[in-house]
Amino acid sequence: MIDRKVVLVTGGTGSFGQRFVKRILKDFHPKKVIVFSRDELKQFEMNRMFSDDRLRFFIGDVRDYSRLRRAFDGVDIVIHAAALKQVPTCEYNPFEAVKTNIMGAQNVINASIDSGVSKVVALSTDKAVNPVNLYGATKLVHEKLFVNGNAYSGKHPTRFSVVRYGNVMGSRGSVVPLFVQQKKSGVLSVTDERMTRFWITLDQGVDFVLQALKNMKGAEIFVPKIPSMRVIDLARVVSPKAKIKIMGIRPGEKLHEVLIQKDESRLTLSFNRFFAVFPEIGMFPLLGKRGGRSLPDGFEYTSDTNKEWLTDSQMRTMLIPFLEREF
Repeated sequence: MIDRKVVLVTGGTGSFGQRFVKRILKDFHPKKVIVFSRDELKQFEMNRMFSDDRLRFFIGDVRDYSRLRRAFDGVDIVIHAAALKQVPTCEYNPFEAVKTNIMGAQNVINASIDSGVSKVVALSTDKAVNPVNLYGATKLVHEKLFVNGNAYSGKHPTRFSVVRYGNVMGSRGSVVPLFVQQKKSGVLSVTDERMTRFWITLDQGVDFVLQALKNMKGAEIFVPKIPSMRVIDLARVVSPKAKIKIMGIRPGEKLHEVLIQKDESRLTLSFNRFFAVFPEIGMFPLLGKRGGRSLPDGFEYTSDTNKEWLTDSQMRTMLIPFLEREF
């Protein structure tokens, strides 16, 4: 799958990118791994962390097609993780969010096809489902572009799939670093005591992308079967004696997460460890050839109705690496 392949990760200096690169260098035998990102300082710091002659660093922006086309030359697999992800940032800078998350996705698709890339996996988010903020809206378009990129590839070998999952524990922008920092003051801020979230660790996210690479045939949106947790329970696990301050839901924030909405249920197959959502147009007849189990009409995969929940003990175990270091 990855052995003897050239792998490129856009946004490769981010939380996911660093963990993904570390994993494939350790557990596989890629011919070369290319980190493509805009920040020279992060690339410098990441280069110092890794001592591996298979690793390369390319400065570039997904908004720049010509740079992508040059970087993708000879690449077999692309993991597209570059994005503007902060909800408030996207709300206040909508043109920039569109340029990176939508136009950048289009550039990645075109450069992949034109360069003869074999497989592309794009990272998406629960916020793309029934979006209520600009970030989610750009990621919805992002998903549509990558799914239908398979039609644009025509006779070319390039295949595109998407992975869609929720909050990543401990990543930049996650609530965990915030709670750990607030623990020192004895007051933790929670937006709403009813709020629930799906939860996945960085390592689980990397595992899921690797699983998608293995299983993809093109046009799938892969959704992991992961546990939910209540944000207020997480706060109490981080600091049992801290006071909880209810702040109210912020603009563009949802009370509960949705990873599969009702209208997608008839297009979705359930496998042991994940769901796969297929497009209605063009490739839907292939559903019967993929295996998996059909879902009942009206099925919805939401964080508040999820059957699997993290216990306090499980959350405490997952939090150990973060509680032991400063953010």
